[in-house]
Amino acid sequence: MGIEIEDKFDVPSEYEVPDLSGVADVAGPKNYQLVALYFDTPDLRLAARGVTLRRRRGGSDPGWHLKLPKAKGVRQEITHPLTRSTKVVPTELAELVRAYTRGAELQPVAELDTRRSVTTLSDGETGLVEIADDRVKGTAYGPEPVIVRWREVEAELLEGGTEQLLAKVGKRLRKAGASPSAAASKLAKLLEPAPLPTAPTKPGSAGEVVVSYLAGQVKALLSQDPRVRRAEEDAVHQMRVAARRMRSALKAFKTIVTDTEQVQEELQWLGTVLGEVRDLEVIRARFAKELSRLAPELVTGPIQIRLGSDMYKREQEAYERVKETLSGERYYFLLNALDTLVSAPVLAKAAGKPAQERLRTDAAANWGRVTRAYDRAQAIEDLERREIAMHDVRKAAKRARYTAEALRPVLGDDMGRLAKLAENVQEVLGTYQDGVVTQELLAKEAESARQAGEDTFTYGLLIGIERGIAEQAHAEFPGVWKETLKAVSKVL
Repeated sequence: MGIEIEDKFDVPSEYEVPDLSGVADVAGPKNYQLVALYFDTPDLRLAARGVTLRRRRGGSDPGWHLKLPKAKGVRQEITHPLTRSTKVVPTELAELVRAYTRGAELQPVAELDTRRSVTTLSDGETGLVEIADDRVKGTAYGPEPVIVRWREVEAELLEGGTEQLLAKVGKRLRKAGASPSAAASKLAKLLEPAPLPTAPTKPGSAGEVVVSYLAGQVKALLSQDPRVRRAEEDAVHQMRVAARRMRSALKAFKTIVTDTEQVQEELQWLGTVLGEVRDLEVIRARFAKELSRLAPELVTGPIQIRLGSDMYKREQEAYERVKETLSGERYYFLLNALDTLVSAPVLAKAAGKPAQERLRTDAAANWGRVTRAYDRAQAIEDLERREIAMHDVRKAAKRARYTAEALRPVLGDDMGRLAKLAENVQEVLGTYQDGVVTQELLAKEAESARQAGEDTFTYGLLIGIERGIAEQAHAEFPGVWKETLKAVSKVL
């Protein structure tokens, strides 16, 4: 797997790659013939999302290549060795595009025959930038195959290069007559997938802002799907955050985008499934950190096994349940519902109002939920019930934060400040809540260890540490709350 950073240029047939010896050491050109067979669903679902999946022969890296979009000009590339079959996608790669195919069959849709001339810029033994001059014959399959020929140049950043150098090379190429390509890939030049439908919202309206934000979170969720399937670092967390942000936005802007109750329920379900893995990831890392800080003589019994490898095993089992979920019909139904949500939302009358006028009201209303939840909690005399009610304050603060973050591009830095203030409240209450929950978990693990005849001394130390963390957060909160109210009054 690697991250691909490159610039693509359209060039005329008579184009000459300029002399780049003044930029760095030049090696080449070397010539190759590449034959790539591309796979997609019959309705080109991968191409519509900027995803390419191919089987390529020739060149320095033959094999199966899956390219997933990350940002403009940047793609994540996942490779797999060549297989004997030319028409069956390896299972490992087919699994990674399920969020896009959603059960539809993958089949060959195009072939690219490329005669490539490669020049490498280097600094001694270190490769910096690779320039590929390609003459392409593309064949789009269908009832009537279509053949297209063209020439293009790609400048790809190598491990030793910098984006500044890549920009410098691009400038030289453009000066020689190249023009930036409008197509994201060769395949995009050959195939014409139907564009993803967009919502018919009024420019500058509250509806446009909200639907655009939701579309961004749908894209974020989809981009994390392959990373979750590969159990990449932080992927579950990022996917869960995208689901939470969408659910929060649908609640916050329910007077703008309506009839979303079922989607909210399904997002909550997905968040719960992802939460099992995420909670285990966080707590295992927390215990490892705390145990590493203790003197060796204070770590007794097989506690590192119970809180380390045993918990890791539970985490991997939870990952398998997540992968099963991400390949199920319920998940596909949710993804289809999200596509409909951002392409054909049910908009209320308020959606047509100017964004500046309408959305500041929503930001203030969502902060009002935080203060009301706090007042309700403080009115409870029973301390235990009051602490439970404070959890509602934390959830309200998270929703206020997400709402403010969604509105910052439109309403400016005031929303950035409001988001930060809400986050401060959320974090202090979260630290307290995490400390309480962790104490309960440690107590259960200690009881299991005790019944197994193990030394439980270190469990007691960890419980004491967690109690201290929780009590400190509890003591800090009144001051944080007071300062937050004062600051929010200046923003709203």
